[in-house]
Amino acid sequence: MKKSTLFLFLSLLCNLVQAEEWQLVWSDEFNGEGAPDPAVWNFERGFVRNQEAQWYQSENAYQQDGCLIIEARKEHRPNPTYDSESRNWGRKREFIEYSSSSITTARKKEFLYGRLEVRAKIPTAGGSWPAIWTLGSGMEWPSCGEIDIMEYYRIKGEPHILANAAWGNDRRFDAVWNTKRIPFAHFTEKNPDWADQFHIWRMDWDEQNIRIWLDDELMNDIDLSTTINGSIGHGTNPFHKPQYILLNLALGGMNGGAIDDSALPMQYIIDYVRIYQK
Repeated sequence: MKKSTLFLFLSLLCNLVQAEEWQLVWSDEFNGEGAPDPAVWNFERGFVRNQEAQWYQSENAYQQDGCLIIEARKEHRPNPTYDSESRNWGRKREFIEYSSSSITTARKKEFLYGRLEVRAKIPTAGGSWPAIWTLGSGMEWPSCGEIDIMEYYRIKGEPHILANAAWGNDRRFDAVWNTKRIPFAHFTEKNPDWADQFHIWRMDWDEQNIRIWLDDELMNDIDLSTTINGSIGHGTNPFHKPQYILLNLALGGMNGGAIDDSALPMQYIIDYVRIYQK
């Protein structure tokens, strides 16, 4: 057998063995109609985080044609939590100007180690901030641990795709970050139609590493020997404990930037969410 043929055979055999190691243990293919499965998904509600512009509500997430659609919309109505004397940024807003959805599997579906795979098409217009991420429970953020399999937003006006993890230090609500920021041009220079297509985000997570991939390109490789909480998190490693899934489309806020109203409504379309384990 020629060396080139032998090499090809061994490569195919190796790929087959690796593929057989993973078994699908749970998925949501979003093949229903209407709201996502309430046995799995929760809705966040209101002005939640990062001084974002949108009011989260259940009406903006629905299943259609085998996908989950999270839709950001332009609206104008009174904020039911408005309090002119409040020091909370969300309560100080008299009106809701935008709406969207954020769904989570908190208290319903958590997993420890394995492969998380999400096939999705993301909005890339100004102000859009879609994300696929996970959080731990039992400790406050960031000692609970956060893994951002995907974030998209603008940095100094230039769009980027990010792959991150965060954990705690000795100061409350102050995270230690391992962040990779990849300019969006890295993808569109190779494929001008990138934003109009579906892509596969994947996280491979074991006791040693978290590896985040986009269409089989490695975005970030996080060594879990470095992800040790500070005193608030009692020196624990949050990534040795289960995490739950979040899917959301934010607008504006601390990272989203100026919102392009002409692009609304924006749609973040998720084909499936799958969890594999060995």
